[in-house]
Amino acid sequence: MTTQADANPKLATIRALLAKAEDPATPEAEAELARTRAMEMVAKYGVDEALLSDGQPSRDGVTDKSFDLPNPWSMSRVRLMCLIAKAVGCQAVHMGPAANGGRRVHVVGYESDVQRAEILYTSLLLQMLNGLNRQAVPYGVRSAKAWRNSWQLGFIVRVTERLEAIEEAARAAASGETSVTGRSGELVLADRDAMVRAAYRKAHPNVVKRRSSLSGTGYGDGVAAGNRADIGGSRRIGVRSAGSLAA
Repeated sequence: MTTQADANPKLATIRALLAKAEDPATPEAEAELARTRAMEMVAKYGVDEALLSDGQPSRDGVTDKSFDLPNPWSMSRVRLMCLIAKAVGCQAVHMGPAANGGRRVHVVGYESDVQRAEILYTSLLLQMLNGLNRQAVPYGVRSAKAWRNSWQLGFIVRVTERLEAIEEAARAAASGETSVTGRSGELVLADRDAMVRAAYRKAHPNVVKRRSSLSGTGYGDGVAAGNRADIGGSRRIGVRSAGSLAA
């Protein structure tokens, strides 16, 4: 079945680049070029859609979508989705247990940004789980589960920091551009942020932010893996990597 995202030429190009980068048969130099280009296109796509859709809510309006994130490591999936959503201009909240035994996240944002969050989450989830599966828990660690949890947290924090930097650079570059209505890019993006915050507050007026606590010594190794991760992806939400470690 062809989805709206698949029918979008820009997203189709991004997906094709990422598929090339993820193909084991692609030489590393070509794969890196494809990854870099895909990362740039994902960020620029968000800005372009904002400028092209200014004053046209029917083209790219505020929407919302719920994601059921399965086990294993459902809470790591929640953190990854929420931080990615925030980086690309959306708002997200953990809604608690889902029917599939995992966790549900509700994302509010402009349709193009929700699509970007979904693409990025899918790719980074695969990289995180595959990277985790390659890790050998250090000798002497008391809790392998805690170490693996902290490794994932390190990965998530670092890779979303990188994503935020890329998004900020794209937004800064658009500050001197104008939308289809003649408004500055800076004003358009600020208005979109305000609209998303208002829609989120309306949907979740009583949300309380909680600071997560996590034990384990794998955080630094996860940060290092997050530094190496590629930003972008093209598979389905919730997909499990082969041989994923159980939480």
